[in-house]
Amino acid sequence: MAIKGNSGEYRARSPLAMVIAVLLCCCFYVLGAWQRSGYGKGDRIAVAVTRQTACADASAAGLSFETHHAGANVTTSGLGEPPPTFAPCAAALADHTPCHDQDRAMKFPRKNMVYRERHCPSDGKRLRCLVPAPPGYVTPFPWPKSRDYVPYANAPYKSLTVEKAVQNWVQYEGAVFRFPGGGTQFPHGADKYIDQLAEVVPFADGTVRTVLDTGCGVASLGAYLDSRGVIAMSFAPRDSHEAQVQFALERGVPAFIGVLGSVKLPFPASSFDMAHCSRCLIPWSGNGGMYMMEVDRVLRPGGYWVLSGPPINWKANYRKWERTEEDLSGEQKRIEEYAEMLCWEKLTEINEVGVWRKRTDTAACPARPAAIQTCDQANPDDVWYKNMETCITPSAAAAGGDLQPFPARLKAVPPRISSGAIPGFTVESYEEENRQWEKHVKAYRKVNYKLDTERYRNILDMNAGVGGFAAALFSPKSWVMNVVPTAADLSTLGVIYERGLIGIYHDWCEAFSTYPRTYDLIHANGVFSLYRDRCKMEDIMLEMDRILRPEGTVILRDDIDVLLQVQRVATGMRWKTMMANHEDSPHIPEKVLYAVKRYWTADGDESSEEKGSSSEGKGSDV
Repeated sequence: MAIKGNSGEYRARSPLAMVIAVLLCCCFYVLGAWQRSGYGKGDRIAVAVTRQTACADASAAGLSFETHHAGANVTTSGLGEPPPTFAPCAAALADHTPCHDQDRAMKFPRKNMVYRERHCPSDGKRLRCLVPAPPGYVTPFPWPKSRDYVPYANAPYKSLTVEKAVQNWVQYEGAVFRFPGGGTQFPHGADKYIDQLAEVVPFADGTVRTVLDTGCGVASLGAYLDSRGVIAMSFAPRDSHEAQVQFALERGVPAFIGVLGSVKLPFPASSFDMAHCSRCLIPWSGNGGMYMMEVDRVLRPGGYWVLSGPPINWKANYRKWERTEEDLSGEQKRIEEYAEMLCWEKLTEINEVGVWRKRTDTAACPARPAAIQTCDQANPDDVWYKNMETCITPSAAAAGGDLQPFPARLKAVPPRISSGAIPGFTVESYEEENRQWEKHVKAYRKVNYKLDTERYRNILDMNAGVGGFAAALFSPKSWVMNVVPTAADLSTLGVIYERGLIGIYHDWCEAFSTYPRTYDLIHANGVFSLYRDRCKMEDIMLEMDRILRPEGTVILRDDIDVLLQVQRVATGMRWKTMMANHEDSPHIPEKVLYAVKRYWTADGDESSEEKGSSSEGKGSDV
């Protein structure tokens, strides 16, 4: 081809200019396709993600690797097939929690709350549809406003406003619920209650960072501890009171569905700096002290146990509690005996609040009855679906060592690492791991400029390792649920807690113990490679879709052959995706897949995506 110059002479077009023109056309075509494909706020983020990536690394926008990686060592089966399609579930399943289904639960024994524990459907009975958001769903308020207000449309359940009206849990105010910060044992507000505890428990100096709140209600304790630099892991049974854990998560407070029943809590030994029960209805004096022994297992030496409510100060309250003096005095006596046996020192009893501290000097402990055994320590962190036992876990079961106050604890070398308790990890390799995650997160920020904003409050890391992602992303604006899969080679959750972060054990072949629409952002490093031969990719992705909020974001790191399969499935799940190179080199097989879940609701209206464009605005009016 030739063009005519100003002189009237013809000259050939430069091949370089033709290549540049073609590339620009392709680039603008891709951007235009993204812009026309949806209307919600998540679509606008997706467009911005594409633009940011194109500016930062032109090779990352619209990557296609099928032909480049179709060699003998690359799995390409199914890449040429059309993406699977997933129909929406029925509108009645908007709050579907597969492993905590109420109808299934009623088939299990009531003893020790077994029926409230995890009972997952068999593979043949799993739903393979997309759980819808309820009609009118809107973007939650940003933190800290979300602490006090939740849109009614997101969890339209009023029963707690009636049942707990005098206790100031939650109030219905038209388009929103308002959470005054009250609780059964602190109707005048969690702040004043925490001030009372702070006279004994050192919240202010960073010594107490991680708290386990058993029977949390709507998690107002955790919500108000947040402003003091303390993070609480809250849990309560599914619908013991309607929507309590769902409200907690909508507020932006860490929580999961759970109960102290017959199986161990999904945490390693010596995880928490404090455990708390405020009228949580757990029979602490029963089962030979088994529940107090389980709290002792997860409580760090030097940690605190707070019991608020019956039977504390029973002499002044037995009439109000409608129980006999003999019943309450016997209950408190047994609790005191178990606490002494566990080597807990009672620090105070103020009004209806008792505070104990787990001693660090076991030499000062009184002699234990011969009938009380020491737990088997072959693998102290092997707790997934393991039955609770009436035995005491020695503090030496977890690698000991002093922890620095938070936030210095976040960057310090954890005792489990410095002592060599994690096979294959040295201090040097641990520090290198953290440097790698600092680099990874820096690259994420170049692609998704919203990472450091109020856009993402509830974050899930599906394969957390030693917590490098959460530490690199750390911000008071957000929290990360660090999951250590039961399929992982190393049990590293104890390291995560020693850093002052929170997390949980989980098997991703099953559903997570949470409500739909829990998380704003899901991060997963190598999850699909880890579970390649264990369960179906589609089931894991359907679970991710269930717990991801509309217009939520997914960031996946994995080998290219795996991510290409993930991308194909994601297309059938109404996710918008974009592949990016590894930040070090396009020749590294590991890539990053970014995805945004489209906005749609149970009403099935085609205009629901348009409604999503105003969801942020709707969620900001009170």
